[in-house]
Amino acid sequence: MSEFTIETANQNIKLGWTLEQRDPEFIQSLMPILEWLYYNYFHVQTSGWHHIPENQQFLIVGSHNGGLAAPDMFMMMYDWFRRLGTEKPVYGLMHGIVWQAPAIAKILAKTGAVFAHPKMAYAALSSGSSVLVYPGGAQDVFRPHHLRNQIYFAGRKGFIKLALRKKLPIVPMISCGAHDTLYIMTDAYQLASQLHEWGMPWLFGLDPTVFPIYLGLPWGLALGPLPNIPLPVPMHTRVCPAIVFERYGREAACDRNYVDQCYELVRSQMQQELDALTRVAKTRIHLPFGR
Repeated sequence: MSEFTIETANQNIKLGWTLEQRDPEFIQSLMPILEWLYYNYFHVQTSGWHHIPENQQFLIVGSHNGGLAAPDMFMMMYDWFRRLGTEKPVYGLMHGIVWQAPAIAKILAKTGAVFAHPKMAYAALSSGSSVLVYPGGAQDVFRPHHLRNQIYFAGRKGFIKLALRKKLPIVPMISCGAHDTLYIMTDAYQLASQLHEWGMPWLFGLDPTVFPIYLGLPWGLALGPLPNIPLPVPMHTRVCPAIVFERYGREAACDRNYVDQCYELVRSQMQQELDALTRVAKTRIHLPFGR
């Protein structure tokens, strides 16, 4: 696998801008920890893994849940690695703010995270890998609790254009339960942004793009996008049937109306799947969990 780098203002910043950081041996070393969390802490129930296309690239599209801990993402990663192996290449697009924390960024890069930039997405796909994207980003992972069972992409459609240009099916991954591992009351970003204009500094000098107010561990009441320890809430995850569009190619990706139609198709189908999964989860919540 060839290295892919991009010139940046700071030449020392390389994490996230290369495919070479992914380390299957490191991923394997994490499996016992993820396994314990999967079976003993979150009691995950999963389904739909037969929908993963064989011998074909695809774009995995997920809905983020549970604050910065994003426990459903890590549980889905565990399922991927134990079912498909740590060698099967897959890369996840990660928000730029994460790469400002070198210690965390280094660990994430070893698991296959890359900078959330179109050039890195194209680089990963050109290498023969599949790509995971959470279009809703920070606004999705910190959406208020009353929206916990809603698919929210914050209107971002870049993933649709990527799929159309590269002629890829979209494989949705959904979950329920993870957004109950903390209680997000609201996003007060507009107020915090106004206070910033009046002189309040951003933590670490970084604009967080969201400013949630939530109840959770270890802070109790948290102000801002602080990392959290997720509560041990049972989770259900599902891989949904692949979505294939009628038209592909550069012309399709440049057709704004068609992109909008594809976006709504993905969002609505994922919402239908999430509604069904939520109903199933409610009926199983008191049943014993198993492997």
